[in-house]
Amino acid sequence: MSTKIKENKIPGLAIFIQWGIYLTALMPLIVFRDYISPFHFGKVIVFRSIIEILFIFYLALITLNKEYRPKLNIFSKTLLLFTGLFGVSTLFSVNSSLSFWGALERMGGLWTFIHFVVFFFIITSVFKTKKSWLFFLQITIAVGIVSAIYGFLQKGDFSFIMGSGGRLRIFGTIGNPALFAGYEIFVFFLSLTLALSSWVSRNGKEYYWGAALLSGIAIAMTAVRGALLGTAIGILIFVILYSLKYKTKIAKRILYGIVVLGILFSGFSLIFGGSSFVKDSRYLARVTDFSLKSFTVQTRFWAWQAGLEGWVETPKTVLLGWGPENFNVPFSKHFNPKFYTGDGSETLFDRGHNMFVEILVTMGLFNFLVYVFLFGALIYFLRMYKNKKLKWQKDNTNDDNLNDPVLGMGLISLIIAYMIHNFFIFDTSANFLVFFSVLGFVSFLTIGQGAKKSEEKPDHKTKDSVPSWAQAMIVILLIPALIIIYKTNIVPKNANFASTRGIIAGWDGKFTLAMDYYKEALALNPVTGKFEIREKMIKYLNGESVKDGMTKEEEDAVNFALGEMEKEKKDSPESYLPYIYASRMYILLGMGDPNSKYNDLALQNSMKALEISPTFVKTYHEIAQAYLNKQDYISAIDYFKKAVDLAPDVGVSYWYLARAYVKAEMPNKADEYFDIALAKGHSLSKTDILGQITYYFGKKDYQRLVVLYERLVKLEPDKAEHRAKLAVAYAEAGMIDQAILSARKAAELDKSFAVEAERFILQIQSK
Repeated sequence: MSTKIKENKIPGLAIFIQWGIYLTALMPLIVFRDYISPFHFGKVIVFRSIIEILFIFYLALITLNKEYRPKLNIFSKTLLLFTGLFGVSTLFSVNSSLSFWGALERMGGLWTFIHFVVFFFIITSVFKTKKSWLFFLQITIAVGIVSAIYGFLQKGDFSFIMGSGGRLRIFGTIGNPALFAGYEIFVFFLSLTLALSSWVSRNGKEYYWGAALLSGIAIAMTAVRGALLGTAIGILIFVILYSLKYKTKIAKRILYGIVVLGILFSGFSLIFGGSSFVKDSRYLARVTDFSLKSFTVQTRFWAWQAGLEGWVETPKTVLLGWGPENFNVPFSKHFNPKFYTGDGSETLFDRGHNMFVEILVTMGLFNFLVYVFLFGALIYFLRMYKNKKLKWQKDNTNDDNLNDPVLGMGLISLIIAYMIHNFFIFDTSANFLVFFSVLGFVSFLTIGQGAKKSEEKPDHKTKDSVPSWAQAMIVILLIPALIIIYKTNIVPKNANFASTRGIIAGWDGKFTLAMDYYKEALALNPVTGKFEIREKMIKYLNGESVKDGMTKEEEDAVNFALGEMEKEKKDSPESYLPYIYASRMYILLGMGDPNSKYNDLALQNSMKALEISPTFVKTYHEIAQAYLNKQDYISAIDYFKKAVDLAPDVGVSYWYLARAYVKAEMPNKADEYFDIALAKGHSLSKTDILGQITYYFGKKDYQRLVVLYERLVKLEPDKAEHRAKLAVAYAEAGMIDQAILSARKAAELDKSFAVEAERFILQIQSK
């Protein structure tokens, strides 16, 4: 029977499913403002819910009409094999729950991936005509345009645009410049391809040319070098293929122009890359920086190296990987201390920032080979389609002609550009959506969806009405589907929202309310996101509320957090983070009592963290802090020294070491490491500065007091009191001219200092 179904013969059930698929195309625009991970979480929650409902109707459709049953071809078989191996890696993962459900931030994992696979099978089953595919691609491109415009508005300052405020690198509705650039690569090449294809009438081409222009500008404004490189090479390949096929003068001129522009840009970058003109522009400084030694590039290399070192640890990790969503485990085991540039630096990569490395490390060699094969198959079949070497193309005589070499050229260019981009980043939901859409479109074009007109026969089952038994089937199956939606989508949504209420309550100083929200979120027991909620709570307790001398309520909160960390240890036995967070809580409980059992528990946990990740610098700080609590200053100094040895260019470790020497009453060493900390660029907080001022004031070390007061003035330049004290420090250090200038500035800022300032100036001038 024909695989070609006329639009007017499509059953109502299939039309309903088609419109559901059209609805999924809007997913990249979804933003949940009041949630953790607002640009990823909501997209996946909504997408999964739609697919789960559509799947029930699709089951009814294929029961009624075999024409809509999935067709197994090279792409669907490869996808099923990849999914099966994904499942095996999940089964043997170091954290199977995380591999299956994914993390809250990006909502990956096997469960979400299965929804994209189901999406692929549905879209390839119900989109059987050029008209339906073209309409779907039009929606996809329109969504890309809206996301790009949203990104352009991020350059301004609009309260209704998340991420606005003069942003240098836009990220649209995707939430990250690199991910946004990857998404817009699809939009750009689809637009460019359709603009040049015979599928679109002359009157409709302006839409696609405009979309290509806007998406191209959006890619440029992300300043993502991997995406710019991928796009440039993709365009070059497209123009080469086009000029070879059609041999037009304009194609050759465009090709020469692209080559010349590439040479000019490369020359400009090499000649003027270090000029003040380029350096004064953050954008130009970034896109013209080809150095492999830049910090961003280096962090990619370090992450890949850590992942690959973890990959070869055992035969199991080589073949099956560490488990999807668990890149952080080998990354932590083989952590490069150069990542640590001070408190607040990015020291945890939960993804490989390279999809090929990511899949190799987390899913093993088998799935890596399948992943590479999928791209090879895409390019091979598109090349066959472009050259009209597919069997169905040779005898396709129907009016709804699918043959157009431009589609093959454009999609080949898109796949190559996407592969290059993915060599520097990873996929998330919006990118997966357009990738699986393109995969379905390529399947439609290349696997023989066309048919002869003579074979076109109406199906006797294609009537609009749905039999009562099929309606009953839909109702019955919708019940478990709705339960799944509630448990896997609605409950995580409620937990996420409660945790953000806790964060906001913490910002407002409402300790009890904040903890109530965190407890509410965790009590919901969401299938995903528990670690992120626990982490937010721990960081709040550590940084925002709990100080020396805890109240009973604060102590209870810390103990509750410790209980949650014990659960996390069971959930993530190979992760050092639960042990680090538990150690931090025990340190808070043990402050002020050197004999407290909590300090020993802090050491137990931090030592376990050190066992898991022996080169993680912060762990040494935690161990040293526990020893400071125990007043074992020699041991504390020893571990701070180890931190210094691991990251010798980081000022904060020297700063901690200097403070440990102060407590050990070794002032000369304290002075030495204090100076090194400043020389290494350690940025002192106001609390740090005031503490050191007290210390050096007692020693009457005015040279160092000058340095400290200068930093305090830099932090709060409008405070006359700081200027006055700096003037005194200058005077005591013999820096008379600076003392006079500082005293006058104090009087200028606060007139009440005027008389005292003049008296001070006369006094130091008379000496």
